[in-house]
Amino acid sequence: MSKVPDGFHRVRGHIRRNPKPRSAKRMSGWLIAGLLAGVWLWGQVFGFSESTATTPPTDPKPAASATADR
Repeated sequence: MSKVPDGFHRVRGHIRRNPKPRSAKRMSGWLIAGLLAGVWLWGQVFGFSESTATTPPTDPKPAASATADR
């Protein structure tokens, strides 16, 4: 048998890399999908457009110097 290098181990005749410890827990795909669905539902119920105050565009009024043709 050949010597297994550091950081590896032998499993059923194959050389595999040793697992690394996970220091921080990663977000799973289901958690991300759930967060996106929650944001979407929040927008459907409460609406994002109501949170910002927008003024409707006003019609331009004619100037006082404009003549009216009748």
